[in-house]
Amino acid sequence: MSTISIENLRKTYGRYTAIDGLSVAIPEGCVFGLLGPNGAGKTTTFKCMLGLARADSGTVLYDGKPLEPSTFERIAYVPERSVLYDWMTVAEHVEMQRRAYTKFSVQRANELLAQFSIDPHKKARALSKGMRTATMVALAIAREADMLILDEPTSGLDPINQRHVLNLMINESARGATIIFSSHQIGQVERAAERIAVIDKGHLALEGAVDDLKADRKIVEGIFPDESYALNGVANDPRIARADRSGRIVRLLTTDGAPEFVNKLEAMGASGVRIVDLNLEDIFLYAVSPSDATADVVEGAGS
Repeated sequence: MSTISIENLRKTYGRYTAIDGLSVAIPEGCVFGLLGPNGAGKTTTFKCMLGLARADSGTVLYDGKPLEPSTFERIAYVPERSVLYDWMTVAEHVEMQRRAYTKFSVQRANELLAQFSIDPHKKARALSKGMRTATMVALAIAREADMLILDEPTSGLDPINQRHVLNLMINESARGATIIFSSHQIGQVERAAERIAVIDKGHLALEGAVDDLKADRKIVEGIFPDESYALNGVANDPRIARADRSGRIVRLLTTDGAPEFVNKLEAMGASGVRIVDLNLEDIFLYAVSPSDATADVVEGAGS
């Protein structure tokens, strides 16, 4: 169906840099999660991808080609804020989409609206925030587009409908659509996404397949007899992404070779040494931690 390639994307607003050298590749048929703290640049990335904001530099390619008017027939976009017209009914929005897009399925739209328990005769102004989001998702899915770009597609929804949206995304990927979405709820990303990118202050902090990221990154934890222990250079190993000390306890975030660091801590006198698996929330939090966190926690500790 479609691949999306973002290369060295940069966008500034005056002196503020929203995106700085962002490069990610989204494979065909993939559910790709975009994570980041508030203000990290997620929405700006989507706007630059769609030409709603003009990037200062960099490229966005769809199947190797830049965005052009005909590409919009293949892209369905759900922004974070509602773009429904308050004075129009849901049914009128369906009809508008039917006239605008050749592959739009009225039957599919009505099925999805019914699943979300949305009355098509209601005007948009009468819908709650969650129901507005659900309506926009239903209209996007009914487009049968090759690519879906979804900015917080579960915003305002109850847990049942949040799960429903995630399942719809997974189903769309199964039919071959390429999906990129953002979410503040990391559990949702972990459930739906095959690959993720974490951006922080406009920079790419982490990218990869979710399963690989969880498999490679481990916490090695050990307890020393007292607080005067030295790490003997362990924290400077390139496979240690971060070393935290809390009293007698040390925690090493490893990107590879966790069993080797278990042996090293035991050889230095640590007891109860264990390997702890990370979930996606742990991985995200470590990725957006200050870059000097490791240096701060090991300073003066014989590292």
